[in-house]
Amino acid sequence: MSRIFTTSFASVYPHYVTKVEKKGRTKAELDEVIEWLTGFDESALAGHLAAGTTFEEFFDAAELNPHASLITGVVCGVRVESVEDPLMQKIRYLDKLVDELAKGKAMEKVLRA
Repeated sequence: MSRIFTTSFASVYPHYVTKVEKKGRTKAELDEVIEWLTGFDESALAGHLAAGTTFEEFFDAAELNPHASLITGVVCGVRVESVEDPLMQKIRYLDKLVDELAKGKAMEKVLRA
């Protein structure tokens, strides 16, 4: 089992915020991306952050977007669509969306509209 599975989502979330804000994007845009992927609205996300939910629990509770399989490309040298472990793939989907947001991609493209 990967260590990231038992890491709290709240411990990584500030790094996502920093990453996108450094590139001129907003926390609100990040939260929109997370909601698109997981179905968690602002209050559900806040609840997970406050509760110290692990990545495993976070994605167990998520309603993954039916278009998540359209997320392709490389994150940390790994092809997202080739990740075999379902939980790790969901984490990589999120990483990829955060990367695209930080790289200035249009929100419609990030959200696979």
